[in-house]
Amino acid sequence: MAYWLLKSEADSYGWADLVRDGRTEWDGVRNAAAAGHLRGMKPGDSAIVYHSGKDKAAVGIATVTRAAKADGDDGRWVSVEIAPDRPLPCSVTLTAMKAEAKLADLPMLRQSRLSVSPVGEAEWTVLMTMAGL
Repeated sequence: MAYWLLKSEADSYGWADLVRDGRTEWDGVRNAAAAGHLRGMKPGDSAIVYHSGKDKAAVGIATVTRAAKADGDDGRWVSVEIAPDRPLPCSVTLTAMKAEAKLADLPMLRQSRLSVSPVGEAEWTVLMTMAGL
């Protein structure tokens, strides 16, 4: 199993929307590096749902339920399907992530504009501890 971080503006499509819908197609990603990460996702992988915009915090855990499929006609872009797993007991803010030395190499912190990024197992453990899990 691999771990990921998915960024979304809460006002556009946030954790509450995912819970309401029960699952969603994570589509519309138009960055080559982020699309490459989507291609690497497998069913059963876990992903932190992170609210960008004004909230700037990890708020829930989703499960990848379907691997990548084409998103659009040109073959460059892909989407995956995700379903909500559970909310984080405590949101983990961007400020808290930046303050944790064990997260210094977290791709999301190094490439802040990347909407889909991997999370290493050790980093995942740190984030889950910070979230109260």
